[in-house]
Amino acid sequence: MSKTLFDKIWEKHVITGEVGEAQLIYVDLHLIHEVTSPQPFEGLRSSHRGLRRPDLTFATMDHNVPTKDIFNVQDQMSRLQMATLEKNTKEFGVPLASIGDDKQGIVHVVGPERGLTQPAKVIVCGDSHTATHGAFGAIAFGIGTSEVEHVMATQTIWQVKPKTMGIKIIGQLPKNIYAKDIIMGIIAKHGVSFGTGYAIEFYGEVIEQLSMASRMTICNMSIEAGSKTGMVRPDQVTFDYIKGREFAPKHFEEAKVYWQEFYTDDESAFDKQIVFDVTNLKPMVTWGTNPGMTTPVDQVLPEISNDNDRVAYDYIGLKPGIKVRDVPLDYIFIGSCTNSRYEDLEIAANIMKGHHLADNITAWIVPGSRAIRNKSIKTGIAKIFEDAGCEWREPGCSACLAMNPDKIPSGKHVASTSNRNFVGRQGAGSRTHLASPAMVAAAGIAGHFIDITVETLD
Repeated sequence: MSKTLFDKIWEKHVITGEVGEAQLIYVDLHLIHEVTSPQPFEGLRSSHRGLRRPDLTFATMDHNVPTKDIFNVQDQMSRLQMATLEKNTKEFGVPLASIGDDKQGIVHVVGPERGLTQPAKVIVCGDSHTATHGAFGAIAFGIGTSEVEHVMATQTIWQVKPKTMGIKIIGQLPKNIYAKDIIMGIIAKHGVSFGTGYAIEFYGEVIEQLSMASRMTICNMSIEAGSKTGMVRPDQVTFDYIKGREFAPKHFEEAKVYWQEFYTDDESAFDKQIVFDVTNLKPMVTWGTNPGMTTPVDQVLPEISNDNDRVAYDYIGLKPGIKVRDVPLDYIFIGSCTNSRYEDLEIAANIMKGHHLADNITAWIVPGSRAIRNKSIKTGIAKIFEDAGCEWREPGCSACLAMNPDKIPSGKHVASTSNRNFVGRQGAGSRTHLASPAMVAAAGIAGHFIDITVETLD
């Protein structure tokens, strides 16, 4: 019987439980941060339990970190959560990348960056965008606070096995079309819930040609399609990325042989299959209040088809029939666990080089980790942003979500490389338009969205 990549990893990790019911799954890596870990640690303490595997647990500060003045934490709750993580990781023996640490950054950036994220693992974190790590051929998903405590205490988690879905990406990727456009295009076509109840595997000729950074972007936004898990088969691109990193296996060739066992036997193994052709894909931009409310940049905003559209238009301050290029912009934000890797910054910097921000634009550029920050400074990318008039920040989740000082003011429109355009996501009353790093960078220079497949910056 044919099996999927997901099936094979799942079966390796089942400890007990019947198919169709909740099964106890072994966890290979537990990533934690300051927001969803205080209660679980206190639960361990109150029940007089230890942390089962500190060596399989890794912590970093990201959600609450101020990116302009990292050591000046003004918000009392943020300060308490961060201090609590410092205390808890020290008490329970968990490695921590704290503020200012050379290895600190967004949890879904530093896991892969340090070589902690590897094929055939089960990886969990108290954060929905844990799906990012599935780009390495791992089962990776976000968990709730009570589940975080269960993993801490037992290094296991109870889960009902989902169905599997294969999304085959075919065609020739046009110039200046990126991974962000691919996943936004899929969600625009199929909606924000088509993946509910499924573990998604992305595959096909287009996926095989993508870098690890691009694969992570696609898997990161699987959650926006309703799935907890997005995956890509591990291949030579994966192995080359991991090799030589801090936590890469010491016997790398042996590990590689093992990893190569994990792949989907054939397409018939999927419970459901979708084919998505990128040949005519255009740069994508969101206009509403969920990632499914997305349209190609060369189109006008769609007509109202239901109450959700009406409410979204009221909130975002736009109307049907407006050209995407005429959407007013006040801010641009390049960062988040979706698009803050060095490759993303390099793409954006190449567009901004030799140009300056439009007068109506305020720009925040936030690298995903201190390693990316340092490399960007060394290679001159940071200076390109600064010369263009952008604010170059310290690593953290920043304006992806309103849990730190980087908030978009009420009523202001922001072109953002983050993953969600929900009501208030980037600040109370903020109006978010998701797009690729290239599109956001170009919008910052032009002062509005442009079609980067046919237009150039003067």
